[in-house]
Amino acid sequence: MSDSERRKRGEATIKDVYAGDVVVPPEGAMPFADIMLETLFAEVWTRDVLSMRDRRLLLLGAIAALGEQTTFGIQAKAAIKKQELTPEQLREVAVFLVHYVGYPRGASLIGPIEKAIQEAEAS
Repeated sequence: MSDSERRKRGEATIKDVYAGDVVVPPEGAMPFADIMLETLFAEVWTRDVLSMRDRRLLLLGAIAALGEQTTFGIQAKAAIKKQELTPEQLREVAVFLVHYVGYPRGASLIGPIEKAIQEAEAS
């Protein structure tokens, strides 16, 4: 696959992953974004062994463990918009994760989850 094909595939995938909520910078504007689109989104997210939902759940767990509330909220909103998780399932993710990531980190997910649910339902 050529670099331009990889870029197009990456752009399509990132739009799908984030339910159209992420603006893709023009090619060459940000080398980091170019690499991310051509590898993570063109190659990793498109592998067919795991579903998008499976990948999303894994990512939510990793992000929760790192305490990344903003990124967790972005992923949570995309999961709701793409109907990969219901609001009830997303809330259950927090109930489950709190026991592995700790109460301070787990409790800090409640706000982003509720905001993501509200925003997804409004759009």
